[in-house]
Amino acid sequence: MRTDTSDAERRGPKAAKAGAAAPPVALFQAGPKSRALFAQEAAHLAPGLQSFALFSQIAIKSGRGATLRDEDDREYLDFLAGIGVASLGYSHPEYVRVLTEQLSRITVGSFTSARRAEFVSRLAKVTPPGLDRAMLYSSGAEAVEAALRLAKSRTGKFEVIGFWGGFHGKTGGVLGLLGDSFKHDLGPLMPGLYLSPYPDAYRCPLKAQGEHDCAAHCLEFLRDLIKRSTSGAVGAIIVEPIQGTAGNVIPAPGFLKGLRELSREIGCLLISDEMITGFGRTGTWWGCDHEGVVPDIMTVGKGMAGGFPVSAVIATTEVASSKPWSNPSGSSSSYGGNPFASAACDATLSIITEEKLVENSRRVGSALLKRLSELQDRFPWVGRVAGRGLLIGVDLVSDRKTRQPLPGAITRELFDEALNRGLLSMCYNHNIRINPPLVITMEEAMRGADIFEESLAAVAKRHGKASG
Repeated sequence: MRTDTSDAERRGPKAAKAGAAAPPVALFQAGPKSRALFAQEAAHLAPGLQSFALFSQIAIKSGRGATLRDEDDREYLDFLAGIGVASLGYSHPEYVRVLTEQLSRITVGSFTSARRAEFVSRLAKVTPPGLDRAMLYSSGAEAVEAALRLAKSRTGKFEVIGFWGGFHGKTGGVLGLLGDSFKHDLGPLMPGLYLSPYPDAYRCPLKAQGEHDCAAHCLEFLRDLIKRSTSGAVGAIIVEPIQGTAGNVIPAPGFLKGLRELSREIGCLLISDEMITGFGRTGTWWGCDHEGVVPDIMTVGKGMAGGFPVSAVIATTEVASSKPWSNPSGSSSSYGGNPFASAACDATLSIITEEKLVENSRRVGSALLKRLSELQDRFPWVGRVAGRGLLIGVDLVSDRKTRQPLPGAITRELFDEALNRGLLSMCYNHNIRINPPLVITMEEAMRGADIFEESLAAVAKRHGKASG
């Protein structure tokens, strides 16, 4: 799947060149077995691992439900889920049974399999109306690139518009749609890709006051961008219904509907990138459901196979039939949709449905959001707290009026404090992303919130910011 990492955590060496402060001293120390394995691996593994793995240096031995256990038998409650990948948590018995059975039969090949036939049929019952055709791939970026090829095939146009703060993968075909500085020094970028402001109402990029004004201003900017910057050959607008890498940012109300209307006006396709928001993560099946928007294409992945690397492009029959995308081998992938991958997809979708995990995401997520929002009354550092389902963002600020982000040295301390108390979370940046497995229980979620509060209190006290 795509590796989602924030702009701040990706800048490491470049920030150092610019005279950035020395990295903070870690307060957490992994156990001896974890450290030994980390060192063994680091001797030959290429640099660039995800920050939570580098910072913690823990070696995971096993997992069960929403908890992980390292090689030193330390247990952690997981508020990370592999950045939304582990939708079923770890070692779900039915998932293990299905994959074990499939492993003993056949794992590779593009031929029709019972599991793939069952999965795509089951999937078509929960997708937005009309989106009943799916093609399977191996990674998020691969699916996004396939979706862009499909849009070009359908419209005959070649330009694509994404948004500031967006993340759609790291491959060359989509790197230009990455809405932050990660792409610096990686040019030249593919031509015909443009970026427009995304209406983060907490930090509106156009300085608009109020949510609706922010959405309206961003839509107006987009219209001007299309008029003044493109060649008039826009084939697709790609958007995350909630921006994950940017900090689980919910767009201002009306923005997605505005994009739907605009895409029809200019004759392009609307692609909803549901890699993070799909399969119940936001308390509905799809992130676009919250505004009642039906896109022309969806890209999905991460939680769709319980951790197995699978992604997909989902479209209507009419759109999916566009040539050359629909020609034999025109949209296929050697690994995508193989029997083992299809078994993982089918088992995951079955479990999500039968165990009502979409409803669990909505119910537990609502309670967790309320609990975390209460921290605003106690900690001046807690700015924005927003979310849908089990996709929650907490923005830590030095000053609530200016909304200046809390320095990374302090948030890194928070990450270590939480680890010491047994909580694994993405709290090493000011824009904290909380996305636990969909199987997390209410008791576990509240325990995680308690640990987060205790950790925040400890760091605040250390910096002379005792909670109220």
